[in-house]
Amino acid sequence: MDLPGPIHDFLLVFGGLGLILGGLGVVLFTNPIFAAFSLGLVLVCISLFYILANSHFVASAQLLIYVGAINVLILFSVMFMNSPEYDKKFHLWTVGDGVTSLVCISLFVSLIMTIINTSWYSIIWTTKSNQILEQDLINASQQIGIHLSTDFFLPFELISIILLVALIGAIAVARQ
Repeated sequence: MDLPGPIHDFLLVFGGLGLILGGLGVVLFTNPIFAAFSLGLVLVCISLFYILANSHFVASAQLLIYVGAINVLILFSVMFMNSPEYDKKFHLWTVGDGVTSLVCISLFVSLIMTIINTSWYSIIWTTKSNQILEQDLINASQQIGIHLSTDFFLPFELISIILLVALIGAIAVARQ
């Protein structure tokens, strides 16, 4: 999207803060309804990044498929569960979640270090012209598509089967 520099930077910061706060909400909220809404915030912020990268089709697919279908499905499956655990008042994490928090923080730090140390991170923050940056993004998207349809076809399909089994399990739990 061809926006002036300050507006583009503001939207990048806004989207980044939304991603961070939404991700923390998914991890820290013990109420699954609030965690699902935080997941919706994360998915909307990801679609904002796609819009800023001039990938309007991917952004609309992100909104329609992930926010509009999967997140609503997660919300409905959580709402259909009749457990007194979900009727608690809004509260954050308890002290007993120390191991989980340590694992999440270590994963977060390792992801940040990986992002900073990769070459594509420097491509985004350099002062290249928009045409060169768009060509790099197109080449990267083509490479991702080629790898998903050749090298990573089996893991990609296995993940879809795992998600299907989890969805069937959530429906079975909700029906009881």
